[in-house]
Amino acid sequence: MGRGLYVHIPFCVEKCSYCDFYSLPARLGALESYVRAVVQESQSYIGLSFQTLYLGGGTPSLLGTKNLKDLIGGIRKSLDLSGLVEATIEVNPESATREFLETVKDAGVNRVSFGVQSLSDDELKSVGRIHTATQAISAIKLAKRLGFKAISADLIIGLPGQTWATLRESLETLVGLGIGHLSVYCLSLEEGTPLAENPPDDLISDDIQAEFFEKTRAFLDTCGFVHYEISNFAIEGYECLHNLNYWRGGEYLGLGPSAASHLHGKRFRNRADLDAYLENPTGQTEYIEELEAQDKAAEEAMLRLRLLTEGIDSSELTTRFGHEHIEAIISRLDGMVGEGLLTYENSRYRLVPSRIITSNQIFARIL
Repeated sequence: MGRGLYVHIPFCVEKCSYCDFYSLPARLGALESYVRAVVQESQSYIGLSFQTLYLGGGTPSLLGTKNLKDLIGGIRKSLDLSGLVEATIEVNPESATREFLETVKDAGVNRVSFGVQSLSDDELKSVGRIHTATQAISAIKLAKRLGFKAISADLIIGLPGQTWATLRESLETLVGLGIGHLSVYCLSLEEGTPLAENPPDDLISDDIQAEFFEKTRAFLDTCGFVHYEISNFAIEGYECLHNLNYWRGGEYLGLGPSAASHLHGKRFRNRADLDAYLENPTGQTEYIEELEAQDKAAEEAMLRLRLLTEGIDSSELTTRFGHEHIEAIISRLDGMVGEGLLTYENSRYRLVPSRIITSNQIFARIL
């Protein structure tokens, strides 16, 4: 297993009404000092090597060309990125200029993930997205022209006013543009977000969301996409390696406020406080947790169950954690096989497709 590097870029132009991530609108003046702070934090991990890099947010594409160069160039001075096989940046369509995407490519980033969410302008407006469908399509076409082979798009099921016709049109258009990866999320009303506090009348019910998800799954299947993780579909060879490393229980380092890490058997996270971070980027660790073998094994089993094609290899789990630490987990898994929630063949446990949308209850039972 490799090791992943995640850099959180907590800036956005306007916060979407459904977003509960740590991101801050109207702080763009702090971008330059932010880049300096991240580079400073990276110096605490000198020489650590990484196989994947992921710039997420917020809206990383707001960095602009100079800040992006300074960020990646600065990190490269302390961390070993010579073995990178995948480097991803999240880009919002409205900030995907030719100059920025060219800089991204020159900086060694080889995968672009577009926050499309929908290709219906009404649906986009309903949750405060500031791009249009036309901008999203143009951004993807531009990335293809510039030679990006790995392009992903995010879509949301359950936006206000969404119908199967509008969702299907978004899917058909994106597949037609030749992208190799789609992340499909069901809209959830997160506490404290404007959407949860003031839900519109035309939100679709959970049952209809589940039906749309099943139809999406069936449609993408006919287009050659493999449903390899609960929310992720890919043409073979275009899976997101950075995220696969999370789901396989691998190590990762997170830089920036609110970023989480899992290194040397410890988990820790930075405080979600931009001002404190800018003042002292290396003193923001909020909690450190050392996982006991049994807890680590249960957590890894839960994460691996998210991988729908891979599932949990029980013999591998035994080898890694020892029979005594996984005995109880295996017994819980076997119980769920008996209830028809999981399948078991060739020493692998997998989620039953019909339980994907309600899988959280199953994960809770493993832990």
